[in-house]
Amino acid sequence: MFEIFAQYLQSKIELSDQELKMIEEVCVVRKLRRNQYLLQEGDIWRYNAFITKGCLRTYSVDDRSMEHVLNFAIENYWIGDRESLLNGTPSRFNIDAIEDSTLLLISKENFAGLMKSIPQFQDLVNLIIERSFVAIQDRINNSISLNAEEKYIRFIEKQPQIALRVPQHMIASYLGMTPETLSRIRKQSSKKQ
Repeated sequence: MFEIFAQYLQSKIELSDQELKMIEEVCVVRKLRRNQYLLQEGDIWRYNAFITKGCLRTYSVDDRSMEHVLNFAIENYWIGDRESLLNGTPSRFNIDAIEDSTLLLISKENFAGLMKSIPQFQDLVNLIIERSFVAIQDRINNSISLNAEEKYIRFIEKQPQIALRVPQHMIASYLGMTPETLSRIRKQSSKKQ
């Protein structure tokens, strides 16, 4: 499992064998079966999690038991609840596995230690945070300015690998529409092709 993470890291930053060993020593492997939780609402999130295999989602459940998907994550993605991690507060979200999945977990304390000890690791973290911020801005803009069909087309264009692996009702939730609306949009777009 660590080999996948090491390849990811080395594709982004230069690390010595000693630095890779430091990182490997603090990684904990976590395997999840399909539908198994990584995090449940109300629990405190204490890790940075890197996905080596599988597909997960982050979502909330409202008072009418409706699920609202915030994001999906697949191999070579990071996942977790930053707010809970940074503030030590109970999470408002659930994270579960859509497929059997394997992750590497690094505790908050160990992660901070790696950033202090390995400057280029800190640089990578900063880059990931910057890209996440841009992606969140784009998602908010799309959700308030695009119609349902445009949202779906943008999702398919930007995340085709996820679109093929995630059930349609979850994609509908992510896009803020009903499964029926998504089904109608998919039928209409297939007729256009």
